[in-house]
Amino acid sequence: MTAVDERGMTRFFEEFEPPEGVRVELLRGEIVMMAGPDLVHNMIVEDVLDQIPRKQWARLQTQDIDIVDEASEPVPDLVVLKREAMPGAGRLLPSELITLVVEVVSKTSVVRDYLVKRSIYAAGKVLAYLVIDPIMEHCVLLTMPVGEGDAADYKAQLKLDFGDRLPLDMLGIGLDTSEFGTFPGVRPHRFP
Repeated sequence: MTAVDERGMTRFFEEFEPPEGVRVELLRGEIVMMAGPDLVHNMIVEDVLDQIPRKQWARLQTQDIDIVDEASEPVPDLVVLKREAMPGAGRLLPSELITLVVEVVSKTSVVRDYLVKRSIYAAGKVLAYLVIDPIMEHCVLLTMPVGEGDAADYKAQLKLDFGDRLPLDMLGIGLDTSEFGTFPGVRPHRFP
């Protein structure tokens, strides 16, 4: 897709009203629509929210993110940033303000969460990206973003199984993963 096409898609996306119950993201010029999340998914997000101190951190669910020089407006399951960094208003939250984004893998989002969004968040210089995977029963914490565009990535990766305490040093906490639910009967995938 050319730069002109991507800008046109971005304009279209800003005016697009999805049907009720449908979540929509713009990922590198492609509009992705998803059904509402599973209960297991929502309970994991809720459990993570409960462990992040509210007085110090703004914890936003399904917040649209603005990533400079990207034809992308991802909508992570959870966005965490310092309370004092929070803008007063607006639909798009600048990625450079974000300390942590969290994506909970669903049966249909494996490739997007592990590959596409990994590169997009790294390109946006999001300090830390946490992938919580109820299919494989593990968490992958990515830190130290480097690079630009499609070549952007995270230099550091920590993978821990559900049940282990995940150190989220950037938030000053250890995340208890022992009560995270799983998707029964879903075929395992081959990502980290």
